Amino acid sequence: MMFAEAVARIGKASTFADLGDGEAAYRTYAKAVHPDAVTEAQSATATRAFAALSQLYRERNRRVAVGDIADLMTGDDGSLLKIPRSPADNDLMEAEAVALQALRDKGDPKFRPYAPRLIESYLHEDGERRRRRVNVLERLAGFVPLSDLTTRRDPRDVAWIWRRLLVGLGWAHRAGVVHGAILEEHVLIHPGQHGVALVDWCYSTAHVKAIVAKRRNAYPPEVLAAKTAGPATDIYMATGLMNRIADDLPPALKKFADGCSYDKPRMRPQDAWRLLGELDEVLHSLYGPRTFRPFTI
Repeated sequence: MMFAEAVARIGKASTFADLGDGEAAYRTYAKAVHPDAVTEAQSATATRAFAALSQLYRERNRRVAVGDIADLMTGDDGSLLKIPRSPADNDLMEAEAVALQALRDKGDPKFRPYAPRLIESYLHEDGERRRRRVNVLERLAGFVPLSDLTTRRDPRDVAWIWRRLLVGLGWAHRAGVVHGAILEEHVLIHPGQHGVALVDWCYSTAHVKAIVAKRRNAYPPEVLAAKTAGPATDIYMATGLMNRIADDLPPALKKFADGCSYDKPRMRPQDAWRLLGELDEVLHSLYGPRTFRPFTI
């Protein structure tokens, strides 16, 4: 690999995976940009590139997950560092920080487990002087995303997720915060404790700045056509998600879901906590008093 090409690729990489996989990739780039193997004129550039390569390589095993716009890395203290792959998404990272801070400042404290705690948010400048907004988040131990489900589930199992999702949304909406992207990968569950947490609040704006393109069909018309979102948007998307993970909803639950899925947001429920009461009535009529059902992924 030529020196200029290696420098360019290292400069554009957000993680080591952008360069390749394993020792072979590292040796290829290290050989191309090592300060001892270049001309005097290239020395300063090589030193910066080699330092950047070394950092990417050191951090390769710290990556926990790859999100829509950012990578999640393990911090030295066990926290999660959420780092956007492109500086162009700094505004979305800032939107998440604002949303999580609003939940902490304005939301009822007893519902805080429904979202990760924002520890810190700061700007990081890399070797190419590109600035990225990094959000440091509390790590939620034992939680897994609904995207890990490989089969549809009994509606009785989906019911507890649906209920807790409405609790979390009601808490956010009362604090003046809309999530804006209730999707499989953004809803975490704790199977053993029946816990639910909403993550990736980057899309939390009344005027929609971005959507998850691969999930375009999950969004309601107001997002796709008018770029707006409100509480009814979250309710529509939460209902769609429950429909996707449930195996054959009984007619009463199907009717309930249909009432949350009208094209026009003004025709949908606007209050998640009031809707929770209606859902409980439907569930009680179908299954009787609530009982704990073990849930595994």
